[in-house]
Amino acid sequence: MVKRVMIIAGEASGDLHGAGVVRELKRANPDVEIFGVGGDRMKQEGMQLIYHVKELGFMGFAEVIKHLPVIRSMKIALEAVLRLRKPDVVVLIDYPGFNLRFAHSAKRSGAKVVYYISPQVWAWHRSRVKKMRGIVDKMLVIFPFEVDLYRNEGVDAEFVGHPLLEGLHANLDRKNFVNRYGLDPQKRILALLPGSRMQEIEMIFPEMLRAGRTIAKAESMEVVVAVAPTMQEEHFRRFYNVEGVHLVKDASYEVMANSDFALVTSGTATLETGLFGTPMVVVYKTSWPTYLLGRLLIHVKNIGLVNIVAGKQIVPEFIQHRASASTMAQEVIRLLENSDLLASMKQELQSVKGRLGEFGASQRVAQRILQMV
Repeated sequence: MVKRVMIIAGEASGDLHGAGVVRELKRANPDVEIFGVGGDRMKQEGMQLIYHVKELGFMGFAEVIKHLPVIRSMKIALEAVLRLRKPDVVVLIDYPGFNLRFAHSAKRSGAKVVYYISPQVWAWHRSRVKKMRGIVDKMLVIFPFEVDLYRNEGVDAEFVGHPLLEGLHANLDRKNFVNRYGLDPQKRILALLPGSRMQEIEMIFPEMLRAGRTIAKAESMEVVVAVAPTMQEEHFRRFYNVEGVHLVKDASYEVMANSDFALVTSGTATLETGLFGTPMVVVYKTSWPTYLLGRLLIHVKNIGLVNIVAGKQIVPEFIQHRASASTMAQEVIRLLENSDLLASMKQELQSVKGRLGEFGASQRVAQRILQMV
């Protein structure tokens, strides 16, 4: 019987999906102890936090190297937790830079190792699949095409569906959204989703904001910035000129659902926005060392998750040097002024949902965890 579960989720999306797993574990067995690395959502569902995801908000090769002392300190502390609390199962959620290394420690401790939300090995490091054999007891994947990739290398993999299907809804319709946040009901809404990590925002938001102002002026739109739960509105007000721009905190789904167009930082948010059927462009920019190394390693044509799931580019991508305000604004204005292009994009986005399986991923994951011992 599984009595203790340790979970490691290193960023906001991991906290979101991990919260569903914690909830279902507690529902199935209220006495199960759950502890590890997560965020506010996982804590609210009953998990004891040893580290908060806010402490781990760095990305990219150069940034990871700079933060190696923090990473090493965290790994040592969590290894001590393994020895002292002896979890029956260790659940690793995405966050491959840390979790793939920690999997070795978890396996040596005698715990069963479950990896939920596969590292994007199909995009970056296919060689990593071989390394997972023997250290990961169960790989629970959220895209159907990932199953064969792992099984062909001897890793036990199962498609559980995508957790986004469980909580993808907005609590406010257009009228109530406009009223709550003081928007002009006569204007269309342009959403800016700059990400949930400080480095993403520093690299991407300035150009995104300039593009947003240009688009809004040309098309008579309201600009709304979705502020992630891990960020503070005050940060945007202090470091960026957001006069005339509406900051909406911790209501990203409402922003996605009620906007007419969106500029979205590459990541899970592109898939979420797509599932709401909102036309968009994907934006990504990082340090040049990280970008150049990534170019050598990446194995997919598109970087936007919504495009990867679709199997082709259905929304434009603006990567690195192309992620300039003028380039993005020009393309978005072109799309907004062509109703046929917008209608075609919306139709393509509707097809993405059918590729993500059935509702109930968190429950299926919790069941597999409780069956591990």
